[in-house]
Amino acid sequence: MTDVSPLQIVLASGAVVAIVAYLGLIVAPAWSSYGRLWERIGASFLTLYILVTLLAVGAVIGLAVVWSYDRFA
Repeated sequence: MTDVSPLQIVLASGAVVAIVAYLGLIVAPAWSSYGRLWERIGASFLTLYILVTLLAVGAVIGLAVVWSYDRFA
């Protein structure tokens, strides 16, 4: 059995929190807004664009922090 590093635990728990937040705060309201099954599936599919946008914004902010860290540290 391999050892699990603290970094892996932090990354895994962060991913779980992000997935739960996405499902609870974005997918659930989109799912409950419509009555027909095909509308619900379509709304759930369209929330993937929101997820990709949020991940891209987070990646850009993270890269900006890493890129400018040596100036302000």
